[in-house]
Amino acid sequence: MEWETDWGLRARMALTMLLLGGLYVLFIGALSLYFQGVLPILLVMGLFMGAQFFFSDKLALKSMGANEVDESEYPDLYRSVRRLSQQADLPMPTVAVADSEVPNAFATGRSRKTATVCVTTGLLSALDEDELDGVLAHELAHVKNRDVAVMTIASFLSTIAFLIVRWGWLFGGRNRRGGGVVVAIVVSLLVWVLSFLLIRALSRYREFAADRGGALITGNPAALASALATIDGRMDRVPKEDLREQAEMNAFFVIPITRGFVGRLARTHPPTERRIERLQALERELAGV
Repeated sequence: MEWETDWGLRARMALTMLLLGGLYVLFIGALSLYFQGVLPILLVMGLFMGAQFFFSDKLALKSMGANEVDESEYPDLYRSVRRLSQQADLPMPTVAVADSEVPNAFATGRSRKTATVCVTTGLLSALDEDELDGVLAHELAHVKNRDVAVMTIASFLSTIAFLIVRWGWLFGGRNRRGGGVVVAIVVSLLVWVLSFLLIRALSRYREFAADRGGALITGNPAALASALATIDGRMDRVPKEDLREQAEMNAFFVIPITRGFVGRLARTHPPTERRIERLQALERELAGV
């Protein structure tokens, strides 16, 4: 497989990280109103970033109730992941399965060597072999593009800002520099909102890039387009309780859960119709039409 560098993805990642870097500078200035000196700030942020970077994959799998599986348990799934990993020139990732009616899949892990590809039992029962290959290749494209690591790092600032907004009022009254605490909380709120919007914009574009990458891995854009349509249609049959429980995992899923207030507010994926249109255009491009 000839993997084409997606310069659009790289440019958007670079721009988003640049803007987030500017927010970091502003944010550290706001935190200085809480702490004396820069060193404690960097220490606290470094600890949070390290924990999020190294343990986010385990938390994602745990939140889904997913378990690692081997070839003896899911031989067809395991062989498909191995074959597609070789086609994508990637190390064999860990394979996990979540017992859920929601038909979906996601990739996690801080690097290509530590990646995990997880599918739900609902997905395995909903798709045929070609469609499943398309979804698995989409997730491997995320791994290839290092999307999981980039998005984890990018979301770190938003997480810290949210914690300060949430807990700042509780502890602010104990701080003698009450005015500084208020300023820090207001700045944290602004940083949280801006980083939230930037990260979601980046997340939506990375889905387009992963769709294209997955289609190039399999050489079959139509299969992934069919899988997306199937998954999107199956969402209507899933109990609302299951959808609500998993809505917080939207950034990881191949198809987001958009029902309810949380799903609409935190839209991390472009509309399925637009993704299918792009895959159909890629199909024509590969066919030389």
